[in-house]
Amino acid sequence: MLKPLLFLIFIAFAFPLQANNDKSIALVISTLNNPFFVTMRDGAKEQANALGYELRVLNSQNDPAKELANVEDLITRKVKVILINPTDSDAVSNSIRLANHANIPVITLDRDANHGKVMSHIASNNIKGGELAGSFIAEKIGEKGSVIQLEGIAGTSASRERGEGFLHAVKTNHLTLLASQPADFDRTKGLNVMENLLTAYPNVQAIFAQNDEMALGAQSATQAANKHLIIVGFDGTKAGIAAVKRGKITATIAQQPDVIGQIGVKTAIEVLQNKAVPDIIPVPLKLITNPK
Repeated sequence: MLKPLLFLIFIAFAFPLQANNDKSIALVISTLNNPFFVTMRDGAKEQANALGYELRVLNSQNDPAKELANVEDLITRKVKVILINPTDSDAVSNSIRLANHANIPVITLDRDANHGKVMSHIASNNIKGGELAGSFIAEKIGEKGSVIQLEGIAGTSASRERGEGFLHAVKTNHLTLLASQPADFDRTKGLNVMENLLTAYPNVQAIFAQNDEMALGAQSATQAANKHLIIVGFDGTKAGIAAVKRGKITATIAQQPDVIGQIGVKTAIEVLQNKAVPDIIPVPLKLITNPK
């Protein structure tokens, strides 16, 4: 009896069951090295657990090839619906088309996809958020003030749309954009890029960083250079909000990543129940500043 039992245990571990039950939902997330996406994942997991659904989370590590491999794995496992937070709005199209071909519904979170069929897109309005950041900066430094922008990952809808909104505010408020360079939504890159820009443009008055991580990197650079500038981030992460409260950065345009994750799971369940879902589900933004 022992040998057959050991054989069955070996089979169970070597060949795990596919996630093909009616309550299997998957989340493919761009990276878990960014606190914003960690919060999104946590919100999704909490919602799935509360509603009695299984949520499988796969990390794409900001690599479109890894993202594609993750989706291929989920197709093999026959999950019922895929939530995806794209690494790149163009590259993710290949993953979505694979899921479409396998008749697995796809819902995008925070960043959209340029091609492929998506049941719903859940995100904040990044264009309005960029405009809000630019208008706030204009109030602080006045018309014709000088500003620098730190961009996110090229090819992502979030970076493109936040930049579009910010540039509109720059033009409307007659600000001078001294430079706009990518730092890939990364704190260390934000620090390094900002160090170089401060040397090139010592008279800059304000910085708009397209996420809080870059804003925190920029703040470290300005502190090291003994400069006190207006710094506005984006996302409203715990670290970003804490930095605003401590007066390290001036403001952040707060998204609600946990709510994006929660709504993603709720929408996925509605899709599984054959309910109609909106093409776009907006999540509100708000400006967070230090009240002092």
